[in-house]
Amino acid sequence: MDDPLPRGVGCAAELPRIRRLEESVVNRIAAGEVIQRPSSAVKELIENSLDAGASSVSVAVKDGGLKLIQVSDDGHGIRFEDLPILCERHTTSKLSAYEDLQTIKSMGFRGEALASMTYVGHVTVTTITEGQLHGYRVSYRDGVMENEPKPCAAVKGTQVMVENLFYNMIARRKTLQNSNDDYPKIVDFISRFAVHHINVTFSCRKHGANRADVHSSSTSSRLDAIRNVYGASVVRDLMEIKISDEDAADAIFKMDGYISNANYVAKKITMILFINDRLVDCTALKRAIEFVYSATLPQASKPFIYMSINLPSEHVDVNIHPTKKEVSLLNQERIIETIKDAIEEKLMNSNTTRIFQTQALNLSGIAQTNTQKDKASDVIMGSGTKSQKIPVSQMVRTDPRNPSGRLHTYWHAQSSNLEKKSDLVSVRNVVRSRRNPKDAGDLSSRHELLVEIDSSFHPGLLDIVKNCTYVGLADEAFALIQHNTRLYLVNVVNISKELMYQQALSRFGNFNAIQLSEPPPLRELLVMALKDDELMSDEKDDEKLEIAEVNTEILKENAEMVNEYFSIHIDHDGKLTRLPVVLDQYTPDMDRLPEFMLTLGNDVTWDDEKECFRTVAAAIGNFYALHPPILPNPSGNGIHLYKKNRDRMADEHAESALTSDENDFDQELLAEAEAAWSQREWTIQHVLFPSMRLFLKPPKSMATDGTFVQVASLDKLYKIFERC
Repeated sequence: MDDPLPRGVGCAAELPRIRRLEESVVNRIAAGEVIQRPSSAVKELIENSLDAGASSVSVAVKDGGLKLIQVSDDGHGIRFEDLPILCERHTTSKLSAYEDLQTIKSMGFRGEALASMTYVGHVTVTTITEGQLHGYRVSYRDGVMENEPKPCAAVKGTQVMVENLFYNMIARRKTLQNSNDDYPKIVDFISRFAVHHINVTFSCRKHGANRADVHSSSTSSRLDAIRNVYGASVVRDLMEIKISDEDAADAIFKMDGYISNANYVAKKITMILFINDRLVDCTALKRAIEFVYSATLPQASKPFIYMSINLPSEHVDVNIHPTKKEVSLLNQERIIETIKDAIEEKLMNSNTTRIFQTQALNLSGIAQTNTQKDKASDVIMGSGTKSQKIPVSQMVRTDPRNPSGRLHTYWHAQSSNLEKKSDLVSVRNVVRSRRNPKDAGDLSSRHELLVEIDSSFHPGLLDIVKNCTYVGLADEAFALIQHNTRLYLVNVVNISKELMYQQALSRFGNFNAIQLSEPPPLRELLVMALKDDELMSDEKDDEKLEIAEVNTEILKENAEMVNEYFSIHIDHDGKLTRLPVVLDQYTPDMDRLPEFMLTLGNDVTWDDEKECFRTVAAAIGNFYALHPPILPNPSGNGIHLYKKNRDRMADEHAESALTSDENDFDQELLAEAEAAWSQREWTIQHVLFPSMRLFLKPPKSMATDGTFVQVASLDKLYKIFERC
């Protein structure tokens, strides 16, 4: 007999082998830990903006962050030299050695957030630093650049756009399919940052929405910040609390914040906790505070807490959680006990009075209801039939279109009194609208203009606009779109002009503003416009100056009105300081600003309210429309216009454009032109057409003036092909 095999040899082939994972797999696993959901990505991007010294941060979200997350700030931007390694793992400007973690003050430090986003989404970064003539836009995937940075027009700071988040993580994406799940979390994060960073302006909106769900402006008061975000009803029941523990033999910490008193009622606790300016959670502290309030509040009520705790950096370990959601504190138990005792003492001292909300009993409504019940019972008993159980759908009004159960049912007894007060109410409304023009958004003249838009739109064109697919630019003026089986040429200038006109009336009195860093004098703008005006070429310089002076005075006289209704601010020195934001994420071509000011001075009918609003909105529409840039298009034969020596025959232009050396061209001017034209093309695709689908109501005139031109129909093309 053969010798038996040594023990364990027979099963050696079945043991699993240890393998080294591929780097792409490792990176994707790590990315799933850092970016757990869309709200995690938003938090990381906002913290990057704050680390960059931003004073304004705006967030736009689509489909709960799965389709799009766009975070824009006005921070110091990113250097061009740093763009190639921007999204590589463990690249950061926050620290250089491990010991730096002991004194870290920035919110980011690992260099993992942006890298993780590139492994689970498509990231595009647009940035400009101070002193640069133009910005750069670059896309990243799997930690590396997809292409070289492209010059583009940009405003100060950085914009990070994350698209198709978790496109390669099927299970994660399925768990987040409901877009309603994560957007409230994003709003909650931004609200918390807005309360703590009172010197920063925050805004958050759904992509394409007119109004922001969070909009906080910089303020010097913490209570004002809480009021802007959470409402005046919360601020009414808050108490300030401060703790200072500076025992040199033990931990040194300071805490200041606001806590709700015994009159505050809410179903869910709101706890905003910042430790060394870092937004974190602390379960132990939260439980201790809830325990203190449980002895004061009714069982179903929860408190509102805002706390900012400052500790020496060496007493805080920030590197204990993948998303930096938690931190570890030295002497944490003693700190929690100190805060708990301080809150308990504050509540005890403020608990001398309580306010209970009561509701008046409407006897007329009850009497009417009882009468109806008595009649119903009489009918049932009189018929001799057995009373049946009433369905729940009839006991509670589940259909909002059903008038039964509305408050109007209880108003009949008070109708006579309301009629007597109607005149007084109307007078009060008029006085209120005059005192606060921004509340007078329903001015009759503006309302009539909106009615004109609603009554004159073309139903067929509206369907095309709402359901079209952008194909691309055909030339400088026209873009191609597809609707069903038809292909159309659309005049970009005309539709953008009409869209801006309609938006100027829709946002009437409620614009965000573009702050001009160097306010130009109106007089100089008007003189520039008059010199460029071909109709004024025969006029003398003195006459142009006189016209500019007259128009300057006209605009200064009407400065208050255009500022209130259209956010065009002209200061006492006659300088233009602010312009309105007509479309989010879009800035008009400032080369056309002189022409815009001349149009406001010359073409606006200031004496008639309705015509004034119409002509100002039309001037805004023309200024904000996507006209071709003033610099000629450098693509194709247009490149010869940028040669340093253009004394050649016209028939040699095409050949010379292909054979000339780069030194023959004005590279700076050429780069500026390329950036302007590429920015316009990007804006048409990503700003104009999405906004057009949401807001534009094309007038009937566009069906005949060449704005929309059908160029092909697949049905007819199929018939032609069949004949062939």
